[in-house]
Amino acid sequence: MPLLRDPALADEGASKIDFAYRRMPVLRALAERWAREKPLAGARISACLHVTTETANLCRALVAGGAQVALCASNPLSTKDDVAAAIQRDLGVEVFAVHGCDRDTYYRQMAGALDLRPTLIVDDGADLTAAIHENRPELLPDIIGGTEITSTGVVRMRNMAVDGALRYPVLPTNDAVTKHLFDNRFGTGQNTIDGLLRATNMLLAGATVVVAGYGWCGRGVAARARGMGAEVIVTEISPVRALEARLEGMRVLPMRQAAPLADVVVTTTGNRDIVTIAHMRHMKDGVVIANSGHFDLEIDVDGLTEAATHRQYVREHCVAYTLPQGHRILLLAEGRLLGQAAAEAHPAEVMDMTFATQALAVHHLTRYASNLSPGVHPIPRAIEDEVASAKLDAYGITLDELSPRQRDYLGSWRIGT
Repeated sequence: MPLLRDPALADEGASKIDFAYRRMPVLRALAERWAREKPLAGARISACLHVTTETANLCRALVAGGAQVALCASNPLSTKDDVAAAIQRDLGVEVFAVHGCDRDTYYRQMAGALDLRPTLIVDDGADLTAAIHENRPELLPDIIGGTEITSTGVVRMRNMAVDGALRYPVLPTNDAVTKHLFDNRFGTGQNTIDGLLRATNMLLAGATVVVAGYGWCGRGVAARARGMGAEVIVTEISPVRALEARLEGMRVLPMRQAAPLADVVVTTTGNRDIVTIAHMRHMKDGVVIANSGHFDLEIDVDGLTEAATHRQYVREHCVAYTLPQGHRILLLAEGRLLGQAAAEAHPAEVMDMTFATQALAVHHLTRYASNLSPGVHPIPRAIEDEVASAKLDAYGITLDELSPRQRDYLGSWRIGT
């Protein structure tokens, strides 16, 4: 049985899904083609994703291709209950997703999605994959492969492969250039700032914003914070990324030095214990702390909760913790993924590329998984080129083409100075 907050919300969710669908031309064209061809006929797909309008349209494409789909939420705060109801009612997908659910319900949702007895896994953070390997090994013989859409999940799956634990091939959608160059940078950059402003209504112009991590997500957040007039400080462990940040105009400091200067701290590392209670004790009164990494481990929320003498809900998605020395730490979205929890996730235009890449990766697995060993395999370049070309077509953009003489030159080594 599906697990929803309120099926009666479906009408509202349906209008939002259709609004997003009109802004996803690549995925829309794919769904229309697949409705005729049915390349996923016979596939059973269990998906663990943020339950948003964009995810609904990925489900639409998979179902159009002939697949059975069960969907559960990858984050308790990112689920849109009206969208979940509409997916269940209108798109032929069994949905297990309730906004704000507790931990036990979160895992019941995953169990419900896995009761489909999937042949393919579409994951976001690797929770579904880990649950199969640890708790539902009887499902493994039927599973031909999976995909993973986040940086954090790809790291987990690569660690599983190194340990010899991963039992089927995985295509890391996050590693595709049509995902991380656009989704992570432009999508995360925009929705993180959107979530920050919705939760605080603060003025970023003149503020000091510390961005922990200068991967594609961190670059996106930093660029948009600077664009709104903030001074940006970056913290990093990578010499190359730190140098990039410096040459792009950011200050680079270790967190222990950056923390006392911050008006806002945003974590984007995919690692744990980035902002600790030791850092918080040296921060300004009223500093805002938020996380834009997948899991809620980047900020030491437990340490903050234990140390605080008072806790006050001050705005939606904003809680003030008073430390013994008297200053307040403003924690956003419980330390969970800010743009998904306090805003509306990535814009449809960027998720169009991400989910088209995801759908084509699933199709690739239905055709070639038997040729792949258990482990993490690269997304085929042909998928990236197909998605990028289709997106350019949707924008009405045409490219130059190489002449025969240019092709000959690029294939030769004899012509020089």
